[in-house]
Amino acid sequence: MPSHRANHYGTLVERQAADRYGFDLERASWHDARRDDGTPVEIKSAMIQHADGQPGNFKVYDQYHDELRDAGGYYVFGAYRVRGRGVQVLKWEMRHSSRLPRLEWHGGGSHRDAQQAKIGIDEIF
Repeated sequence: MPSHRANHYGTLVERQAADRYGFDLERASWHDARRDDGTPVEIKSAMIQHADGQPGNFKVYDQYHDELRDAGGYYVFGAYRVRGRGVQVLKWEMRHSSRLPRLEWHGGGSHRDAQQAKIGIDEIF
């Protein structure tokens, strides 16, 4: 899937998460929204299954994860499928940034000058 489509779908999931959880969307490098109490939230989305049959995964970047952890923030994970020009989120999970599966950092985040970790959908749901 081309990157611009993934970005489009991710934005749609962010909007749905804001509606579902009552967040205020906020653009920052390390978080996407804030809870009513001001706690930062990073919203992650992944396609439940790609056209080649492979499951999607959530990408987390080390420096942004560290900032979220330091702020006591949360992640919201949304697993979706494409529906027309939109998305249907099939599964939601909100969890504290300290409660992620074991993260294995590796390269691939060079465009953000960061290391990344991939979290499989099955590790969250």
